[in-house]
Amino acid sequence: MTVTRLVAPAKLTLSLRVTGLRSDGYHFIDAEMVSVDLCDELLLSDGSDLVVRSAGSGLEVPVNENNLVTRALGLVGREVGVTIEKEIPAGAGLGGGSTDAAAILRWAGLDDLVAAVDLGSDVAFCLRGGRARVRGTGEILDPLPHLDQEITLLIPPIGVSTPEVYRAWDELDGPIGLHGNDLEEAAIAVEPEIAEWRDVLSEATGTRARLAGSGGTWFVEGRHETIVHRGIASRTVRTMPPMP
Repeated sequence: MTVTRLVAPAKLTLSLRVTGLRSDGYHFIDAEMVSVDLCDELLLSDGSDLVVRSAGSGLEVPVNENNLVTRALGLVGREVGVTIEKEIPAGAGLGGGSTDAAAILRWAGLDDLVAAVDLGSDVAFCLRGGRARVRGTGEILDPLPHLDQEITLLIPPIGVSTPEVYRAWDELDGPIGLHGNDLEEAAIAVEPEIAEWRDVLSEATGTRARLAGSGGTWFVEGRHETIVHRGIASRTVRTMPPMP
């Protein structure tokens, strides 16, 4: 049996502004995103089963028609068995589900950004990867030059729901983030415990930590000494160029 291996890099949102609201409730954004070398691996083989092997914590990954990989396969009209070896925790704000779906689209040869965003707002960026300014609801990508950077992440064992964070942002009357991410206050309102992890990373590095996407991962630029909090160690990742 032939097994095809696909690599699915995490995306890190370095900055995020919410710029408006569509009539259907989706939010417009203006963000800078980069791919980093924290990756899921997808193993494709004969069959039609979906298996998720998770090494991390966070939100539960659905293994049904709601899984983004299942939906991506439906979009491209393919049937294949998929085993996802997850290193990107679900609900960490690192685009784990989106990058898995994007890996399927690349494998199938689909490069339609609008179709990708119909699966999820981060799927279009993950399809192309690298570094980009991302606007609209995620379908407008302006590629930016690759910068080889190291970034330190602290990923709480707490899943944060993106829909709940945007809902909280609306209920809070659209606060503007003072540290590059308009969703920070809303994410803390949804999961107050993540603020503790921000403070740990900030104090240990001497740099005010920033929130990745809708949370709850926190990051600072550069490589720092390993930080361990509640048994969870920080990790250093490196930015990646666009996907081939």
